[in-house]
Amino acid sequence: MFYQWFKILRQGIPCLFHLLTGFYCPGCGGTRAVKYLFHGQIGKSIQYHPLVFYTVMVVILELVSLVKARGTERPISHYKRYETWVWIGVAIILINWGVKNYMLAVNGIDLLP
Repeated sequence: MFYQWFKILRQGIPCLFHLLTGFYCPGCGGTRAVKYLFHGQIGKSIQYHPLVFYTVMVVILELVSLVKARGTERPISHYKRYETWVWIGVAIILINWGVKNYMLAVNGIDLLP
């Protein structure tokens, strides 16, 4: 029993949406993207799910901006940019989802091998 759980956790839990429909859900590939990013394989991470790399870059930019703003006499409000960052993230998710399912359904190319 322990070996079966270890095998499932090692390989990752399969996507129920993908198992039922044959298409990818908007989050498919996210776990593998994090794994590849931790291993320094940025290209593969972006291939599996570009939102992961985008999120890391936004967090780094915001932290640098926050540290820089604290050193000034008049700090900048970061809340004005948050909505823009979120809408860009939503666009990345939708475009990624559309491209992966289009390539799978129309061209028969699986971008998440």
